[in-house]
Amino acid sequence: MWFYTRRAFWILIAWVIIANALFFYEYFTLISHNVLSSSFDFNQAFIANLIVAVSAGLIGGIVTVNLMERWLRKNAFWKALVYITIAYCVAALLVSTFGALYFYSEELSLPFYHTDVVYQVQIFFGTWLFIKNFIVWLVVVIVTLIVLIVNDKYGPGVFPDYLMGRYFMPKNERRIFMFADIKNATGIAEDLGEEKYFNFLKDFFRDIAPAIVQTQGEVYQYVGDEIVVSWKMKSGLKNGNALLCFYSMKQIIKFKKRRYQKKYGVKPEFKAGYHFGSVMVGEIGQIKREIAFSGDVLNTTARIVSLCNELGVDILASKEFANMAYKLPKGVSMQEVGKEKLRGKAEEMELVTYSRNGS
Repeated sequence: MWFYTRRAFWILIAWVIIANALFFYEYFTLISHNVLSSSFDFNQAFIANLIVAVSAGLIGGIVTVNLMERWLRKNAFWKALVYITIAYCVAALLVSTFGALYFYSEELSLPFYHTDVVYQVQIFFGTWLFIKNFIVWLVVVIVTLIVLIVNDKYGPGVFPDYLMGRYFMPKNERRIFMFADIKNATGIAEDLGEEKYFNFLKDFFRDIAPAIVQTQGEVYQYVGDEIVVSWKMKSGLKNGNALLCFYSMKQIIKFKKRRYQKKYGVKPEFKAGYHFGSVMVGEIGQIKREIAFSGDVLNTTARIVSLCNELGVDILASKEFANMAYKLPKGVSMQEVGKEKLRGKAEEMELVTYSRNGS
């Protein structure tokens, strides 16, 4: 809910800014050409425009845009396009009605429900002003949808970096990584079959997404039954976000376990490994471009998570990470595991595990 509330808020702010920018552009354009008559009421026009902008932002941010995005994900493109067109027309008529009722109510000094006001509103829907606004806001909605879809493609926080060309040239960054994968994934896949197992993974990755977003994590990769999440150092260490992500994921799956049992006959149990270090970050690929990480920290984190089953724990981290991430989420405590040999590594590494409220 927080993710959608925050997104709706920013859509509202962005659309109000766009509406006011368009209003003042047209206003000053008309003034410069001496088109406006002395009867023009600036306050009346501005408030009507503001009503339309706020109504559009609220309806669009809370309902319309979310529905459109869902239709694009759940339906064939042509069917989603039909739904989006209908929804936009309904929303445009509704929002325009709010603004027109106010404007003509003030213009005629009559209540908004008066027949003369309603008649003027009906005439308004056939004017060039309505048609122009209809087309302009159609473009605004489409651009908003494109931004949201592309942001989902690259993940929250990644798209702005991509758009600004931050990683056009490779650069070195220090980052925290979490590798999390489902326990006994092979056995579950054999029991469920390919299609049902795919839907099982799809539900799992969708359900844990809020935990990643709320802790300011960035999804780097989905690899089979494994998800790789990355944090910039400041974001991951703040309030123990990186570790909090794991426990929030656990809480979400615990809350939804009955649904998994009913639908699949099994609930996902997962383990996670943590490490941090320097990586090279940059855009890579020619036919399909993406932002990629390269560095030993990735291999090390993958080796750490692979030891969870052997050591009988759900979460493991390097002692280096534990020393850096000393600010733990509420109720979480650290226990040292000792030195362990990581596959492919010449030297042993000190590892730690965590528990929450004694669990």
